[in-house]
Amino acid sequence: MSLYKQLLIAICLFVLVIFSGSFFVSLENSREQSNNQLQSHAQDAATALGLSLTPNIDDPAMVELMVSSIFDSGYFSSIRVRDIKTGDVTLERIASPEIPNVPAWFVRLVNLTPGSGEAMVMRGWEQAAKVEVVSHPMFAVTRLWQSTSAGAIWLLGCAALGLLIGALLLRRQLRPLNYMVKQSLAITRREYLTQPDLPSTPEFRRVAQAMNLMVSKLKMLFEEEAERSERLRQEAYQDPQTGLPNRRAFEMQFNDKSSDEETPPGYLIMIRIQDLAGLNQRLGGQRTDALLETMAKMMRTAQKLYAEQESVLARLRGGEFALLCPGMAEKEAHTLVVALSHNLESLALTGEIDSSPVAALGMVPFKHGDSLKTLLIQGDHALTRAESSPLHHAPLAENEAHSPAEADRHLWFNRLDTLLNEERLQLFFQPVCRCAHPGDVLHHKVLARINDEQGNSIAAGFFLPWIQRFGWNARLDQVMIKQTLDYLSRSSGTLALSLSGSTVLDLNLLTQMLAPLKGHPERARRVILELDENQLPETHHLEALIAMLSEYGCQLGLQHFGGRFNLIGNLAQWGLAYLKIDGSYIRNIDRENDKKVFIEALYRTANSIDLPLIAERVETEGELDTLRGMGLQGAMGRLLGEPFPAPDNTLLLK
Repeated sequence: MSLYKQLLIAICLFVLVIFSGSFFVSLENSREQSNNQLQSHAQDAATALGLSLTPNIDDPAMVELMVSSIFDSGYFSSIRVRDIKTGDVTLERIASPEIPNVPAWFVRLVNLTPGSGEAMVMRGWEQAAKVEVVSHPMFAVTRLWQSTSAGAIWLLGCAALGLLIGALLLRRQLRPLNYMVKQSLAITRREYLTQPDLPSTPEFRRVAQAMNLMVSKLKMLFEEEAERSERLRQEAYQDPQTGLPNRRAFEMQFNDKSSDEETPPGYLIMIRIQDLAGLNQRLGGQRTDALLETMAKMMRTAQKLYAEQESVLARLRGGEFALLCPGMAEKEAHTLVVALSHNLESLALTGEIDSSPVAALGMVPFKHGDSLKTLLIQGDHALTRAESSPLHHAPLAENEAHSPAEADRHLWFNRLDTLLNEERLQLFFQPVCRCAHPGDVLHHKVLARINDEQGNSIAAGFFLPWIQRFGWNARLDQVMIKQTLDYLSRSSGTLALSLSGSTVLDLNLLTQMLAPLKGHPERARRVILELDENQLPETHHLEALIAMLSEYGCQLGLQHFGGRFNLIGNLAQWGLAYLKIDGSYIRNIDRENDKKVFIEALYRTANSIDLPLIAERVETEGELDTLRGMGLQGAMGRLLGEPFPAPDNTLLLK
């Protein structure tokens, strides 16, 4: 029971005791006074009647007249005239009147005693008769009931008003405690709130100050861990001059994508700044560094405009940069190279650089299983051809095979349009298991596949680039959500489904997609929507998305995390279900110490806000053992379970 309720009950009991005591004391005093008055009334009536009867004791008619007049004018139970010598009653009047408008229980409660009185009637010097008078308590009980009920109403009114005022004051005084509860609950949701208005009560003020200090300390510890993790990532995987990923990070990303069978073919674009050493001598190191930073920004801009979000831009060494673009067609790659070449040459036209050409660009196709060393050698040859070309960028060599991504656009358009209209996507599930107990499944990741005209299964990595080119991300998400929710309606278990960044920007559309979850909170709790870290919307829009999902009871997770550590500061207030670490940081973590140090720092940061970490693409026992030793909650990958198709009948995902 809450402190507010306990204090309120204590006040009620206190008021009840005071009211009861006052009521019974007042009632007892009134009862005694009424008894005395009844006794006095009866004795006075007997004395007066005795004196009145003395001169007329021998006249029966007069005696009867006087007794009747006294009896009728007062509240008496009986009046008797008794002969002294014989003891016989010579005259008697008896009545039993009812007490009007007084409850029977009150009459029994007060239990007033009828008063009695006696007086002698004289005949000269002799006692002739005795008058006996018994009063009736009707009048006294009526007056007592009226006064008692009025007093009770007054006391009850005062008690009710006092309780109301006490409850309001108590609620106001305990408001700081309610905010402390809110602070505590916010900490469990990975939020840090401080109480701005300290209470005036000294005791509560000290507690509120201590609570604010604790919250501030926790927030500071979390921010320190986040800064440390970001610093480690920058030192290990970021080029300090340009802010781009370094060669180590590029190798990690390439190896991860090259080993993934679902990675679509694409192009590796190489950029080499011409005569970087000469620029450094002529312009000075500081100005050259500023130029490199400007060129890196141009490359980022071109990457956002022409490449997919899965692309990777990095500085390999000196003036050499690489842009890996999975799923890119040759025409798109050529457009990107031409645009980037023109942007870089604009530096010479504006006088920011004193030589031209500014850079040479070349492109090399790649596919699943290619070696990075071989691609870099081919890229170096492409750059050599570009340096001798007047356009400063070279087309593909004749002996270089074009990427399979150059499939007929019309074929893909018709194929995907038909499949989406007919909702003929195949759901595949991959288990996400607990690191400490790999047999314990946390949830299943939902994957999509399609069949071509020959019935061959095509993984999402091969058709997603076409979905993005056609702008059908929302259509794909709509079909996936519909099929996933339909599957959940006839199965148990928890499913995690990825959404595109364009879908979450339209909250009205997403609300329509999730409409089947209304009225089904149990089913909604088994839905986890995932976003890529590079597809997160603006903070205010993301907060609106989280609020909308909370109304439905769904959860939100972040996948492929590891490249945007500037988000760490916001993780505490978003209340995410988990973070899934990108597989490039997990691959060979048991043999590469820099990855282990980075993940340990990330785990400390996430653990400080009770945010579970899940490793992606775990493929060896050594990787799993290392992750288990570091304390990560979950893992997924081919080691823990291959994706399997959803059967047509009901499947219980345990």
